[in-house]
Amino acid sequence: MTPVSSPRAQQHATRAAFFIPGFATAIWATLVPFAKARSGVDDATLGLILLGLGAGSLLAMPLAGVLAARLGCRTVMIATSALICLSLPWLAVASSPWALGAILFVFGAGVGAMDCTMNVQAVVVERESRRAMMSGFHAFYSIGGFVGAASTLLLGAWLPLLPAVLVGCAVMVLIALPALRHWRNERVAHEGPFLAWPRGIVLFISVLAFVAFLAEGTMLDWSALLLTDVRGVVPTLAGLGYAAFALSMTVARLFGDRVVDHLGRHRAIVLGGLLGAAGVLVLTLVTPWQASLVGYVMLGLGCANVVPALFSLAGNQTRMPEGVAITAVTTLGYAGVLAGPVLIGFAAHHVGLVGAFIGVAVAFLGVAVSPRWLKA
Repeated sequence: MTPVSSPRAQQHATRAAFFIPGFATAIWATLVPFAKARSGVDDATLGLILLGLGAGSLLAMPLAGVLAARLGCRTVMIATSALICLSLPWLAVASSPWALGAILFVFGAGVGAMDCTMNVQAVVVERESRRAMMSGFHAFYSIGGFVGAASTLLLGAWLPLLPAVLVGCAVMVLIALPALRHWRNERVAHEGPFLAWPRGIVLFISVLAFVAFLAEGTMLDWSALLLTDVRGVVPTLAGLGYAAFALSMTVARLFGDRVVDHLGRHRAIVLGGLLGAAGVLVLTLVTPWQASLVGYVMLGLGCANVVPALFSLAGNQTRMPEGVAITAVTTLGYAGVLAGPVLIGFAAHHVGLVGAFIGVAVAFLGVAVSPRWLKA
């Protein structure tokens, strides 16, 4: 039974749940260069090790959906928060490539399970509030990422690496402790399996989530290369593209719930798809490179509210149980983050990087016309 708490307390607790994996993932991102130097691996081997994070996440997400339905969100999110906090310090000290990969798998499992379960929690809290809240919840994942990266870099200037990471873990514990009593703990009772391949409207929503997450993964791994290889930007400035994308997406999500309330989820998806497609075309075709940064901003604005709206639709459809549906959307969406850079690299080999990015624009146009079939 969920402890008695106000709707506002549950909303704040849900924001805390989104903040924690974003914060933890950003800390790991700052550890990557140190982990590579400590383990003595080359770039190719590091790439294989980094697959552990994605593999752990993808395998844990379906299991998290099953456990959330059987045990309640609160139990699963407490366990996954603990798993994140316990594994993260080991990533700061592991020196063996095998140990690093194994710990990264465990850390990825914790982050992936938290990602899935917090969206189940968010759907319930949003539905009971009777207003759009999903964009704001997802904004706190991005805020967690920014704070985690900035604080780790600042602490690293004053403390050795491991103590700095331990401070980050303490922060996550302090955020989780007051929130956990307000995390939902209802168990879902329904006939049939708790884990199933998505079908009908849920499969369609999952494919759309794959496209939106694919764009995010593409920006993370290829936006800087587009600026350096196509626009001739010096490497020290190449990160401006992703910074513009991430910042605009975070700000748009903070205000996105008002947009969704005003337009409705379907129109918000149409607007996001059109903005995303236009943004990709601007960032690939417009010169000089300073002007092309507008495209990164447009793409961030386009991506911002599409994914939250899709999670809300998955949680409110009636074809499949909401826990099963959200698990499917989370898993296939995250697969888009992993597959996006690979697909872009494959396409760039055959049609060039600009052509590969234009393919992303076409995919976003597909998202823009999708709401006509998005009926629960």
